[in-house]
Amino acid sequence: MNTPKHIVLFPDGNSRWAKQNNLSGITGYKKGYENLLNFSEWSKNRGVKVLTVFGFTTENWDRGKITTDFLMNLFEKLLKDNLDKYLKTNEWNEIGVRIKVIGQKEKLPKSIQQLIEKMEEATKNNKKLFLNLCISYGGKWDILNAVKNIIKEGIEPDKIDEKLFSKYLSFTDLPDPDFIIRTGGQIRLSNFSMWQTAYSELYFSPKLWPDFSEQDFNEALEEFAKRPRRVVK
Repeated sequence: MNTPKHIVLFPDGNSRWAKQNNLSGITGYKKGYENLLNFSEWSKNRGVKVLTVFGFTTENWDRGKITTDFLMNLFEKLLKDNLDKYLKTNEWNEIGVRIKVIGQKEKLPKSIQQLIEKMEEATKNNKKLFLNLCISYGGKWDILNAVKNIIKEGIEPDKIDEKLFSKYLSFTDLPDPDFIIRTGGQIRLSNFSMWQTAYSELYFSPKLWPDFSEQDFNEALEEFAKRPRRVVK
């Protein structure tokens, strides 16, 4: 079966799942996190090389301080728990996952920036699956950031082509995403990477993320395998 090399995941529906099950918001996000670990393992076992997870967008900062503080505190706890686990056991080396955070890291609390640096350093040599976590990331920001850096370097306009421009975007060392999976019933890309996903196949599931199962993943991969790929180089 034709397997995607780079999957983008929108794990949408954690808070709605919690409300439907009369549970707290933090329980919903923790359940979603546990399912992300499962999804990473499913992806690795099926030969996916890169998994990019859209976690916190540049627009999410507008949700209000209470919500953003809650999400940042949860993200910090999950990072710390995983780093402690990595350093105390050999499990993460065996799993072989390299973790990288992409986005406006300078906007994150200093404590989270430090944890990100430690986690990226600890996993940098793992090669079975590249796991990108998009935090404070947006497609428009990515493009604007690339333009600003090109201007700063004084590159002449007639020397700028698609190949050069791509080098200034996120994911420059990775293949472009070929499959996007979004759960939760929403049918949009929510300002994700517009440039790199120009020819990605899209798959939308009505399942809320904590309910998205391995069988659902298999069905998504089967759908991807049926589609003729029309990629312009």
